Amino acid sequence: MSFRVSAFYKFVRFPDPDAIRGEISSAFADLGVRGTVLVAAEGLNGTIAAEGEALDKAMAHLRALPGCSDLEHKESHADKMPFWRLKVRLKQEIVTMGVPGTDPNDLVGTYVDPGDWNALISDPDTVVIDTRNDYEYEIGTFEGAVDPDTATFREFPGWFREFREKLESEGRKPKVAMFCTGGIRCEKATSFVKSEGIDEVFHLKGGILKYLETVPRDESKWQGECFVFDQRVSVGHGLEIGSYDLCHGCQRPVSEAERQDPRYEKGIACPACHDTLTDEQRARFTERQKQMKLARQRGEAHIGRTEKSGKTEAS
Repeated sequence: MSFRVSAFYKFVRFPDPDAIRGEISSAFADLGVRGTVLVAAEGLNGTIAAEGEALDKAMAHLRALPGCSDLEHKESHADKMPFWRLKVRLKQEIVTMGVPGTDPNDLVGTYVDPGDWNALISDPDTVVIDTRNDYEYEIGTFEGAVDPDTATFREFPGWFREFREKLESEGRKPKVAMFCTGGIRCEKATSFVKSEGIDEVFHLKGGILKYLETVPRDESKWQGECFVFDQRVSVGHGLEIGSYDLCHGCQRPVSEAERQDPRYEKGIACPACHDTLTDEQRARFTERQKQMKLARQRGEAHIGRTEKSGKTEAS
């Protein structure tokens, strides 16, 4: 069985976001949709999956919401349902930066279509910034991209201010081009960077996913795989499912080579976290793995409290 997966976001003002949350939750539950949707006064952000026409109906419901008629989404497929359940949550921000007043509805950078992205990032007067987290950068990025080495998106504003000082100390004022998985983080980042007084700021429309979907492999400047926020873990060109697994101990992607490491214990630890887990964590993860195995033997889905499922591009 094949499932359709849709990733979407929209910066739009919702006067009553809790009412929007309730509408989406009720409609999606009736359609059998799973995944995660975040709703805030600044818009909505989510990744969902469903069979066949149910996904079309879910997207039609979202586009019927106030200000969402032009909502775009990136679609891919999965051989099995990539989410354990449906979660529709009310948040302060649909992507957490933590800088009050940063609003792409008011101020935003220039959108660049995937077909024009290569020319922009090949310009020697452009600095290319990967706005994603460190573990995402490690498994794939664009040629020449700067890694902010951040653990969460909240760290981006502080990093950028230091980076800007460094550029200015070198007498440089380059164009700034930013990207992320689906476009939401870099869109908000451009709003922040422009509010800091930078004029020439650009971001990849539709993010890496749209680039991998539309730019031919032989023309691509993408290197590696792209981390995604569901049980596929990573995708490559053409949005084909990638080669990475997920460590349920630290939630980082694990390569095939790392899975051969004696410190890798499926569902428990990987080389990156093996020596950092507490005895309590190791016991808990071991028990969870045991319960998941028993559930599979019974032909049931195990939905653990700490299981990674449905995390959106928002961290």
